[in-house]
Amino acid sequence: MKLIRFVGVTLAAALLTTNAGLVAQNRGEHWVGTWATAVVPRPQPAPGAAPGRGGAVLNFKNQTLRQIVHVSLSGSRVRVVLSNAFGTSPLPVGAAAVALRQKDSALAPGSSRPLTFSGSASTIIAAGAVAVSDPVTLALPALADLVIDVFLPGDTAASPSPLTTHASALQTSYLSAPGNHAGAADFPVAGTMQAWFFLSTVEVSVPAQVGAVVAFGDSITDGTLSTPDTNNRWPDHLARRMIFPVAGPALLMGVLNEGIAGNRILTDVIGPNALSRFDRDVLALNGVTHVILLEGINDLGLAADGQLPTAAEIVAGHRQLVARAHAHGIKVLAGTVLPFEGTNLGAIAPGYYSAEKDARREAINTLIRTGGFYDGIVDFEGAVKDPGQPRQLLARFKGADNLHLNDAGYKAMADAVNLALLKR
Repeated sequence: MKLIRFVGVTLAAALLTTNAGLVAQNRGEHWVGTWATAVVPRPQPAPGAAPGRGGAVLNFKNQTLRQIVHVSLSGSRVRVVLSNAFGTSPLPVGAAAVALRQKDSALAPGSSRPLTFSGSASTIIAAGAVAVSDPVTLALPALADLVIDVFLPGDTAASPSPLTTHASALQTSYLSAPGNHAGAADFPVAGTMQAWFFLSTVEVSVPAQVGAVVAFGDSITDGTLSTPDTNNRWPDHLARRMIFPVAGPALLMGVLNEGIAGNRILTDVIGPNALSRFDRDVLALNGVTHVILLEGINDLGLAADGQLPTAAEIVAGHRQLVARAHAHGIKVLAGTVLPFEGTNLGAIAPGYYSAEKDARREAINTLIRTGGFYDGIVDFEGAVKDPGQPRQLLARFKGADNLHLNDAGYKAMADAVNLALLKR
């Protein structure tokens, strides 16, 4: 950890030195994401619904959320984007702050900075909108844990408005006792959660040549079955490769994880489909130069009877995303779809695997490899499949459900990315 903080601070200092004119003022600064997440709606339960699946939903009343995110790129100026993307009514925010994390819910001494929005300590985020904080000066190291405090003075349960969330954060965050505790050194923890609420992006001010790559996908990109609180999703491993390369200089790119568990290209399941969320989760993000696209397995595995899409239909969805990215000067690298024979998701998704679905997966990968319209290919399949049983993941990379990977498997995925494809 000491090594990471030292290198990160040094990198931040270098960025400041090489870009003093931009850092000296907000106008004209080049903002790039250092962390991001894909949000989904969390509907409120129906009146009188029983707790449990489809029942009670975590709500907040006059409480402060202390949420932890793990950044990629370093910087000396920081701003935060809060989101009410799926809210149907305005969301009052009474106060907000950022700080470096020391451990658990504790802040690194002297690092707390209050956030303002258009000069005000509080804001109201309109339904469907975001709120971009004013920049603060903070020496943010690469690969650091950043604390984002958000005080919600109202009662979210008093409104039918859905909550904007990322449900599978794989990161412990904290909920306070009643009151505004934004930026407080002594945070009164009343509970913990493994989800992010009302967070969208953390950005840093960097030189104009620095960009970001978006990992755009489903639960495999989201990191399902990786060890919580360890940042072992494959985009996390990719970020480490960029900051501490095996050879040569660092690429200086932010890595933004826009994976959603259960996501599909063509139809909704959990959250909006990939085609409908691409504008918000890729095109609207500052500084994006590349996308690594890994989508399609859920279009097969979660297809209803008689509605199994063809490989051509799925890749046609890919082509739509590529065309939209290219219109914004963004390059798209396509990831081959991973093998999934033996998948066992239990009652959540019975019949996820079949020989017919696997044949279509192989056809998708053939079209990816031969299509010629992507800007590059990442052979995730080749990196993690069992050569002796090519329809299955290698045993040492398998997660418990035979669909997702363990920490080592996610690292192998990141190692399969040719960093030369990410150069501008």
